[in-house]
Amino acid sequence: MALRFAQPTNEAYAYPLTVGHMLDAALATAGDQEIVYRDNIRYTYRDLRHRIGKLASMLAGQGAQEGMTIAMLDWDSHRYLEAYFAIPMMGAVLQTVNVRLSPQQIAYTLQHAQAEILLVHADFLPLVEELLPDLPDVKAVIAMMDFSGDPPPSFTVGEYEDLCAAAAPDYPFADFDENAVATTFHTSGTTGNPKAVLFTHRQLVLHALSNKAPFGVTRARGFGIDDVYMPITPMFHVHAWGMPYIATMLGVKQVYPGRYDPAALLDLRAREGVTFSHCVPTILQMLLGEAEKRGERLNGWMMMVGGSALSTTLFDQARAQGMYVIAGYGMSETSPRISLTRPRRDWDGNENTLADALTTVGVPVPLVAARVVDEQMRDVPADGVSTGELVVRAPWLTPCYVGDEPGSQALWRGGWLHTQDIVSHDGEGFMAVRDRLKDVIKSGGEWISSVALENLIVALPNVAEVSVIGAPDEKWGERPVAIIAPLPGKTVALADVRTVIDDAVSRGELSGYARIDRIETVDSLPKTSVGKIDKKLLRERLTLPSKAAQ
Repeated sequence: MALRFAQPTNEAYAYPLTVGHMLDAALATAGDQEIVYRDNIRYTYRDLRHRIGKLASMLAGQGAQEGMTIAMLDWDSHRYLEAYFAIPMMGAVLQTVNVRLSPQQIAYTLQHAQAEILLVHADFLPLVEELLPDLPDVKAVIAMMDFSGDPPPSFTVGEYEDLCAAAAPDYPFADFDENAVATTFHTSGTTGNPKAVLFTHRQLVLHALSNKAPFGVTRARGFGIDDVYMPITPMFHVHAWGMPYIATMLGVKQVYPGRYDPAALLDLRAREGVTFSHCVPTILQMLLGEAEKRGERLNGWMMMVGGSALSTTLFDQARAQGMYVIAGYGMSETSPRISLTRPRRDWDGNENTLADALTTVGVPVPLVAARVVDEQMRDVPADGVSTGELVVRAPWLTPCYVGDEPGSQALWRGGWLHTQDIVSHDGEGFMAVRDRLKDVIKSGGEWISSVALENLIVALPNVAEVSVIGAPDEKWGERPVAIIAPLPGKTVALADVRTVIDDAVSRGELSGYARIDRIETVDSLPKTSVGKIDKKLLRERLTLPSKAAQ
């Protein structure tokens, strides 16, 4: 017997999963809903569709065509949302440029992606002018002056709003193959040049659909048409976790904050009624600190946290401010989200058990197949204790690192995408990240989780941030060292750190090899371009004379 296929009638339409179709329902049901950018502009979804057409016409006038890479250097804005749609809908490829990389890395990513048109916020125009001699592929630079009224520099072809105002709104968008590339960007890895990943229209649509699915199907609070959405994860970073596409698909009110400033973010939240956002733990900590300084509660604000581990301490602080906090998990290569937290099925309303569930990385979202495996790709027990590397399959994972065949082969070894995260999982599918393969510490032949140590230390009263790394040791191979940023005006003693770790060792939660002999205190911990603690830089700093608190 052979597979059977439908024989469509000659006028049946083969509906492609392309980015533009995520607008269809919203325009029909929420045409008058608002999209807001700071204090600068406010318009409706109907206006959004009008502006998408104008942007496409304007870009076509500058030579844009199918397959061309068009790069965006901007903060979170209405313009970015317009580019999320207009550029892929033209059949072109949107490159979301990480503006927090070094100038040399930004130049590399633009060269590597072969970007031909650049859309550039005023803040980055001096940088682009400096880089242009090394960007021979660039045909046009379009300035985004952010409603300042300042004239665009002479090396640009004009200002975004002015050029769009003169363009026709009825660009002739047409359907095409859903497997066409829609977006590309570069990872923010801490070794070597950033790696390029890419995603198709089909992948972006399926990611949006599958990542909306978990909301509202459990007793956890969800994300729906009555919410007001504001991203606090950069739109250049993995499509802002895919949430602008989900928000647009649902037709919710959207608020774009521009460059992040804690006070401005809280002002926007209060003025616009924001109810749903997402950010990394560092940003959440800044928001909580600003709210406490202002004596302001954050009741009703749901925050999805990702990028690095959500500690129970930070979770408790946010809950005390009236927030509802969940965690998600993903990476640049996974578009990004592949799991989301929720209360356990038997949750009895106890706050402590809620924290235990919501500070994991949750359970796989629909259409994700996840395994936890050893070095031979054998599954480890789903007992919540045994650990292995998380490997995944899903319809929206990048198929390769562009131009890096060895890296691509390693990423997809055995037909599964390798996350390089060491996790445990249990019978309900809940996963907990125990460490990164490159960050796990081996001391005296025993593996030590840096994440487990960090979670214990950050709960100490005077600790603002902590990172634990392995330092070379002649006798033991490696020994854990804690780099701690105390709260302003506070100190942290090695004895206090030892006490909480010794207690965990006595409870059997940690090996005796996990005891810490050395801490370093710093004013702040270095961060990568997307807000993660930069452990590579911390390891380099350990070669400096020690300031250890003994």
